[in-house]
Amino acid sequence: MKCSKGHRLSCNYYPACPEPELTLGTTKHSDPGFLTILLQNQISGIQVLYRDQWVNIEPTPGALVINIGDLLQLVTNGKFVSNKHRAMANCSGPRISVACFLSGPVGEDKIYGPIKELISDENPARYREVILTEYLRKFLNTALDETLGLDYYKL
Repeated sequence: MKCSKGHRLSCNYYPACPEPELTLGTTKHSDPGFLTILLQNQISGIQVLYRDQWVNIEPTPGALVINIGDLLQLVTNGKFVSNKHRAMANCSGPRISVACFLSGPVGEDKIYGPIKELISDENPARYREVILTEYLRKFLNTALDETLGLDYYKL
């Protein structure tokens, strides 16, 4: 499926914030690709939305954080669900993270849809097929706090 063919590396530097309660690092979002692999230093700052509550993901030395992305949710027809998360500002810092986004062959007009073997009468397709370049363009042109990208492709 060429899921790992296209990847992007993002290095983030979050300086210490004297009043972290007045801001966020990034707003709530899910990643558009298949997987995100995150390496972070030992300063807390990532939260995941779990049962309508924000949960801190405390750094563990030598550990990676793996986020399931929207495209993995789409091709598995919802068997794997992308996680909503955000980065928080804090007064201890700086916080540094390096993220590798696996998004498929970004420069190609590859079509992704639910894997046929996961579709049945009891489990019909929940998403329509998407052209990767159009899907990523839509994601990049939508603010993070607006409707999530995958919602546009639900059946």
